[in-house]
Amino acid sequence: MKKLISILLVALLLIPLFAGCAGSEDDDLQRIKKNGKLVIGITEYAPMNYYDEGGKLIGFDTEYAEAVCAKLGVKPEFVVINWDTKEVELKAKNIDCIWNGLTVTEERKENMAFSSPYIVNEQVVLVRSADLEKYSKKESLSGVAVVAEAGSAGESAIEADLPEAEYTAVASQANALLEVKAGTSEAAVIDATMAFAMTGPGTDYSDIVVSKDIDLMDEEYAIGFRLGSALVKKVDEITQGLLKDGTLKAIAEKYDLADRLISG
Repeated sequence: MKKLISILLVALLLIPLFAGCAGSEDDDLQRIKKNGKLVIGITEYAPMNYYDEGGKLIGFDTEYAEAVCAKLGVKPEFVVINWDTKEVELKAKNIDCIWNGLTVTEERKENMAFSSPYIVNEQVVLVRSADLEKYSKKESLSGVAVVAEAGSAGESAIEADLPEAEYTAVASQANALLEVKAGTSEAAVIDATMAFAMTGPGTDYSDIVVSKDIDLMDEEYAIGFRLGSALVKKVDEITQGLLKDGTLKAIAEKYDLADRLISG
């Protein structure tokens, strides 16, 4: 009898634990539906999420998120976050996901769950056009001032491929561009998607170019969710539908990303 009572007590103690585990898996999906919104962590980063001249938030990730939220029956709420503390914001539930050209890495997989990848990208080195020949190889950046966004794939690329550079972290990729333009840094390492969208004739950074001879890490973008979130599977299902009906391809073409879109 005592043994039976002990077993029953243990079972009663375990019920809240299993209930908590089950709840953690569908907590995000149920909560956003209850709240009627998906809180999305972003930074200002063209062509993924940025403001047009009228102050409206646009971009590939912005419209992609809006299309997914429409299918979920909720409103998207975009929140500008500090990229270096994105994992903290996600874990604290200040945001529901990170949807801003987020690179998939093994290290990040320890702290968040990823959707299926949707964009192929790479890191590139940007320099002033007058310095293009001067900085044409990785070795040429040894001892040279180089910047990247703190906590970004650019920072990881510098650590892996440009270890001898004089690296300084900045708050955003946009700030990295400004550092090069102002001459306070010789080079910046940022996402190719942003680099080609923000530089060239007719842009504010017409005097900055991509050093195409310096090859850095390739990568894939995905949406970051909390570990165990049921949103991952649901968003992947919706994404497949948006790929099949051509919605995602049309958005990619609008922002010159069609050749980078992962369609299967």
